[in-house]
Amino acid sequence: MPKRTDAPMLIGKVGRRLVQAGFDGGDIVSDGGVMLLRQADERIGLTRSAARVFADGRRAASVRHSIHSLLAQRVYGLCCGWEDVSDHNTLRRDLALQTAVGRAEELASAPTLSRLETSATSEHAAALHGVLLDQFIA
Repeated sequence: MPKRTDAPMLIGKVGRRLVQAGFDGGDIVSDGGVMLLRQADERIGLTRSAARVFADGRRAASVRHSIHSLLAQRVYGLCCGWEDVSDHNTLRRDLALQTAVGRAEELASAPTLSRLETSATSEHAAALHGVLLDQFIA
């Protein structure tokens, strides 16, 4: 006979927000797997490595979102099937994605993510290829 438990499983915490997996019908999200994706990303360090090689030419006084959080938001969204940047106008308020990115407030808007993507240069692409190669070898 299989072992069953009704105890919730702690997945993570961001600020005062506590994320648990449970089957009691509380707050429900359809992209709950994004938390597992975050754990895998933290383990291999893909978005953190990518953020290190992506130069940030923005004026520091105007920055609300780090390069790492922008990359994590975009990559996690892509992995969950949200391929259009415009999807992030809605996703920026998604509690599961906010928690996965590590923010307790709204994420970046579609125009902000679009500016990140259009600011990428061929040097960024070459450096990101290096990051992916290192990840593959590791």
